Amino acid sequence: MADARGLLVTEARRWIGTPYCHQASTLGAGCDCLGLVRGVWRARHGAEPVAIPPYGPDWSEPARDEALWRALAHHLRPASEPLQPGDVLLFRMRAASVAKHLGILTQAGAQPRFVHAYSGHGVVESPLSPPWARRIVARFDMT
Repeated sequence: MADARGLLVTEARRWIGTPYCHQASTLGAGCDCLGLVRGVWRARHGAEPVAIPPYGPDWSEPARDEALWRALAHHLRPASEPLQPGDVLLFRMRAASVAKHLGILTQAGAQPRFVHAYSGHGVVESPLSPPWARRIVARFDMT
């Protein structure tokens, strides 16, 4: 694994066990999936490129606005093929909804894994099982 990608994976794994807290981005204290990516960004690059406005749990859904996808595409590069550790993964959780769940790939290959934060679980590392993999709509390179 390339050095920069290895650092992203190490940082993402440092967040494991951080409780889930909507709109938060503080290692050990609380974060949501966007907060996890923001925290890893800060560890790798320093200050965030923009201030994140407040958002509700149903953000972007009423207008069917792919705001998160647009923002990621603006600030990150598209990831190259194949999957690589450190890739930022964007998921669409339901077919008719906007893409609004994020994770960071920690292991590629035959048994891929990713770190993500979600309500009721906090930050965890999960297998990128076929049901999760089918939900990926975009991947980005944070290096």
